[in-house]
Amino acid sequence: MDIEQLMPHIEALIFSSERPLTQMEITEIMGQAFEMPVDAGRISNCIDAIREKYDEPYYPFQLKETGGGFQFLTKKAYHKTVLQLNGDKHIKKLSTAAMETLAIIAYKQPVTKSEIEYIRGVSADYSIQKLLEKELIMITGRNEDVVGKPLVYATSKNFMDYIGINSAAQLPKLKDITTDDITIPTNGQDAIPEQASLLLVTPNGTLEPILIGQ
Repeated sequence: MDIEQLMPHIEALIFSSERPLTQMEITEIMGQAFEMPVDAGRISNCIDAIREKYDEPYYPFQLKETGGGFQFLTKKAYHKTVLQLNGDKHIKKLSTAAMETLAIIAYKQPVTKSEIEYIRGVSADYSIQKLLEKELIMITGRNEDVVGKPLVYATSKNFMDYIGINSAAQLPKLKDITTDDITIPTNGQDAIPEQASLLLVTPNGTLEPILIGQ
């Protein structure tokens, strides 16, 4: 099958998908659809041709590599028009606290909750939970080098899709988006206070602090 015949099938597949499709997924699905192996190099050439086709100014959308795969997205010039269709529902809104937490995770991943809270100066429990619910971040394991072996967080493929990048390496450099001096600890030990406390409920119902980190 030549590229001209294969292209419309790949276009239809990407249009129909609710999430970005990787080149490997496209290759496998095309093989299943035609009941014969499809060369990965030919799929790659088709993707390049489709991307070039929709980069023309008279198309309101384009093929973008985002969120770990390929997806058709509306061009920036038409964003305001599209937003009229669904209004705020079209935008995945995040609170300021959640955005700050997400930014820290994006730039410091993998990162523990204590590191996030050290940087923000406040509890991050609620923000982390919301980001997990929206599947913008994920738990990647535990930090075995820190006391208590806390959970470690990183951004997900949905996060990359959310901001329109294909990898964390495409994030803008901090120096390019802020003029403030930002001090961020390099590891979990730096984010643990010398003395911290937990509250213990005593048998008579009162709360007593217990110092940790001594």
